[in-house]
Amino acid sequence: MTTELLQQVRVIDPVSGTDQIADVLIADGDIQAVAAHIADISGDTQIRDGRGLVLGPGLVDLYSHSGEPGFEDRETLVSLLQAAAAGGFTRINILPDTSPTIDNPAFVVQLHKKGGEWEKPCPHFHLWGAITLDIAGKQLTELADLANAGVVGFTDARPWENLGLVRRVLEYLQPLNKPVALWPCDRQLAANGVMREGPDAMRLGLPPIPASAETSAIAALLEVVAATGNTHVHIMRVSTARSIDLIAAAKTAGLPITASTTWMHLLLDTKSVKSYHTSLHLEPPLGNPSDLAALRTAVRTGVIDAIAIDHAPYTYEEKVQAFAEAPPGAIGFELALSLLWKYLVETGEFTALELWRSLSTRSAECLKQQPSAIAPHQKAELTLFDPQQTWKVERQNLHTLSHNTPWYGQQLQGRVVQTWC
Repeated sequence: MTTELLQQVRVIDPVSGTDQIADVLIADGDIQAVAAHIADISGDTQIRDGRGLVLGPGLVDLYSHSGEPGFEDRETLVSLLQAAAAGGFTRINILPDTSPTIDNPAFVVQLHKKGGEWEKPCPHFHLWGAITLDIAGKQLTELADLANAGVVGFTDARPWENLGLVRRVLEYLQPLNKPVALWPCDRQLAANGVMREGPDAMRLGLPPIPASAETSAIAALLEVVAATGNTHVHIMRVSTARSIDLIAAAKTAGLPITASTTWMHLLLDTKSVKSYHTSLHLEPPLGNPSDLAALRTAVRTGVIDAIAIDHAPYTYEEKVQAFAEAPPGAIGFELALSLLWKYLVETGEFTALELWRSLSTRSAECLKQQPSAIAPHQKAELTLFDPQQTWKVERQNLHTLSHNTPWYGQQLQGRVVQTWC
């Protein structure tokens, strides 16, 4: 039996809404006590000075991409789990857009066995099941069989083409009690765009994507949700201010929806694209400054429930192209907490509780999972973070196999010290 005592650590617990300095006693995977001072301990207890460190519930990522199977040169399951653990994540959820796609129960079982090669307890990983079998998105998977195989929910991780099929999926999923995650984007309006429409896109000469490509898709989706009942719909990758207005109105009306944005959309906007760094080519594209401000407010107030990482690894060769030709996406597991803490919490725009809640408890709730709490008699699912530790983003300091990030080569402040599951 392993017993650890963290002394005078800053404890952030979104479940109880507390941010306090306390001692935390962990024994054999359970939290034994949380108190101002804990003195009654056994002689073999491992004691750690927690002054200056932050302890919160383990981080939960809603959706990210795995290279394996199909693109192991980008990322393997093991390297993905290593990167997630290094970033403080105790639960991750893998999108089904692998090759082959996660579209049948046997493949779900196979990938869970493959993940068993990761012998450490953190993080737990779950799989999203595909909604459709083909790239055209016309033939449904066996949704009930996938649910029985243990998928966390359903998504195709790409914009839908057929609202009639979306309605049918929402009706089929009602008895399964699984969320469906949908990415709203009208591909015809987006056309060949790579950057959010606005003054910066005009200055940089990049093909624009109007905000209406997202907002029109959200408006249509919300109408279908209102007509179909109680299936929990998660709206992925929200990136515009107008989308937030639509989601807020739908929540006020009682529709069964949750929503997320990605961590990079909370840190950067179209002005950052002037570098033409291909890791800033994202789907959806970075918003205009007004979108960035609206997204931050929406996360703080809970209109946007959670922050997703949407980790998308690509090889050096894939990303060394013209901005518009490079595949969209960037890595994030090992960077997100450090950068969000520095630019949102240390600036005073977010409280530590607000940030941690959107990266942990609310993410779990979007997946209909029980969020972890820091309280006696609870399982120890925890992340210990040192906001002052500095490190350089370079290959030898990263566990992910890819390094497609605009922060590559830069010195960062803040790093995860340990996780418990």
